[in-house]
Amino acid sequence: MSYSTAKPISADQIPVVDITPLRDGTNPYSVAYQLQEASSALGFIYIKGHGIPRSIFERTRDVAYRFFRSSEDLKKTVSVSSKHRGWIGHGGAKMDDDLKPDLKESFLWAIEDGSGHIPDDHALRGKNLWPDFLPELRSHALDYFVRAHNVAHVLMRGFALGLGLEEEFFLKTADKPLSRGSFVYYPDQPAGMGADQFGVGPHTDFGVLTILAQDDVGGLEVETANGEWIKAPPIEGTLIVNVADLLHRWTGGAYKSTPHRVINSSGRERLSLVLAFDPNPETLIDSSQITDKPDPEPITCGDYLNWRFDRAFSYRKGGN
Repeated sequence: MSYSTAKPISADQIPVVDITPLRDGTNPYSVAYQLQEASSALGFIYIKGHGIPRSIFERTRDVAYRFFRSSEDLKKTVSVSSKHRGWIGHGGAKMDDDLKPDLKESFLWAIEDGSGHIPDDHALRGKNLWPDFLPELRSHALDYFVRAHNVAHVLMRGFALGLGLEEEFFLKTADKPLSRGSFVYYPDQPAGMGADQFGVGPHTDFGVLTILAQDDVGGLEVETANGEWIKAPPIEGTLIVNVADLLHRWTGGAYKSTPHRVINSSGRERLSLVLAFDPNPETLIDSSQITDKPDPEPITCGDYLNWRFDRAFSYRKGGN
């Protein structure tokens, strides 16, 4: 038995975009053009100039690893809630009915105010579950969320400008976002598990935009337009940004949501820091504002995410 195979990446297959001129306003349209080009092609982009210091990644990874290396009994004290908060163990996620459950573990949270308050107005919004056995996880996770979320806002402005839209087009109803943060842990995956086992199976992301901080282990693979899988190795100092399904839908297909997967054949643990950006639940995803051939029908961000999460996560079927 062996792993699924993927080709090494060539230098021009996933672009690297420096977003500094977009962040500081010195030349936003040049960056917007690069984002538009990249998102209309593969849909995966390495970005630099994001403004998050290396020390933040290091301390966030450290506390996340300490969580995942804790005993299962301790992690179960923050088992995932019906609001998609807390720990999901091995087998708790499945990207397609025909796939084996993913090998990964995840810890999920969202932004909260200084008193810990979070609106409870949607099925994917509610109280965060912080582990008593690792109290420092809360402050590090929330700090990373805010920093990555700020990057997401910068990028959404660039994506709007790239389509000739007003800069705040995608952020008009984003003051109470459904965005989620997650730490995703992948154990080493022995080849004997076979080519049909994945750390996370082939899928496209559900929402609007995903911002991913890889470590130095590798394992992320992306499907090209001709159906070939290519490796997306870590590049020091960059984040990976990918268009997700709602942005593809919102732009009438102008921006591409690309299938990807993870196979951790490194012999080491792997950890990703993930920010999934989504606007307010009432945000209407309506491509008629962008294209004269809108398809499919408009849907709210909140309704769409409910549908996708119900399909993918076993805990939502069990009424936990």
